[in-house]
Amino acid sequence: MSMWLCYILPIHSISGQHLATPFWYNAALTLIKPLYQSRIRKRAESPEQLQQELLERFGPFQTPKNKHAIWFHVVSVGETNAAQPLIEYYLKSGHPVLVTNTTKTGQARAKSLFLKEPYLNLFQAVYLPADQKHLIQDFYQKYQPKLLLLMETELWPNLIDQARNYKVPCLLLNARLSEKSAQGYGKVKGLTRSMLNAMQQLLAQDLATQQRYIDLGIETKKTQILGNIKFDITAPQQFIERASELKREWTLQGRKIITLASTHAPEEQQLMAELKAALDTDPNLLCIVVPRHPERFDEVFQAAQALNLTTQRRSLEQKIEADTQIYLADSMGEMWLWYALSQVCYVGGSLNEPGGGHNILEPIALNVPTILGKNYFNFQTIVDEFIEAQAVEVVENVQQAATTLLKILNDSSKAESLNTAAQKIMQQNQGSLAKHIAVINQYL
Repeated sequence: MSMWLCYILPIHSISGQHLATPFWYNAALTLIKPLYQSRIRKRAESPEQLQQELLERFGPFQTPKNKHAIWFHVVSVGETNAAQPLIEYYLKSGHPVLVTNTTKTGQARAKSLFLKEPYLNLFQAVYLPADQKHLIQDFYQKYQPKLLLLMETELWPNLIDQARNYKVPCLLLNARLSEKSAQGYGKVKGLTRSMLNAMQQLLAQDLATQQRYIDLGIETKKTQILGNIKFDITAPQQFIERASELKREWTLQGRKIITLASTHAPEEQQLMAELKAALDTDPNLLCIVVPRHPERFDEVFQAAQALNLTTQRRSLEQKIEADTQIYLADSMGEMWLWYALSQVCYVGGSLNEPGGGHNILEPIALNVPTILGKNYFNFQTIVDEFIEAQAVEVVENVQQAATTLLKILNDSSKAESLNTAAQKIMQQNQGSLAKHIAVINQYL
């Protein structure tokens, strides 16, 4: 549930443990519907894409490929990546899978992973309808899912309430909840309590998350701690192989490669400026920049040009040349490839304000020493565990980021100690995936 709803719903209007969603919640959704539609129109990239999104958000919806599918609801790219091994497991087992997203990037990621052979006939990805009761009812009637699996924190009252009405078991998987989000849900505690208890089970990543949900009113017996699926991560073999090929094709063996991953404004410009002196002095040094949002690719290219850094672009199918200083990885779905080419990386969205950070487990899974900024609250529990074990480096500002990246790049013993500590943490936390599958299978 988006937190803005918490502020437009009067708390006194919501009561009762197992009531349908309150009048005021539905009234608020009706009022903001034009704003929501306007936002969709503004960000649409083409008339076709706009039409598709409006159809999937507000009906009459796409024709189901398969009824009685296992339905995963994931928000964006991060949740899609977390759900990936589960989705893959059930597709390989022959189960039809329906994925709903609330973002364009999330849907693109889901389709790039699974909308292809051998899963083409079993897999479908559409946008989640707006959480209006009649739309959600129509969606359940049309798709008739077997099971609804929500990933991490994506809670919509009508979605969950109608699951109960249509006798569709609803589980929250890999559940996480920050202190800030818990406070937001706490402002509408009656609605939150009713919604949480309409679910069959909540599988929490950690004790802190479990406790926050219990404090919000879910029955303790419906919860258990199964760890974080994200730790059960392995780099796709095709990217490892492709990285080896590119090292040969582009003659990268002697290059010292830093990757700035999932960056936001103004991180790229500031970090490139800080690294410029080293890039100008050391011809072997190379910086791969992977901005988080595609709409900023040109902006980042211009920032590199303004610094007089020799830049090539992935989107133009340019290769890394001997004199390339910045390689702008302005493509989608290739992050694993850039990590596989790296000797050290910075995980972005963590020095910008307010920040929040991105997933550090992908580079760590590839044994890439990892640094990030201090604003990592979206991955608090995970990062804190690595900090405690001295398995990642957290920096306060861009100057420190640049200095630390270069230090690790030029100090193999430092890189090795980070990697050893990080792999130990990874091994200790694996096994959540199998536990999740065991619970889900009870409902199939």
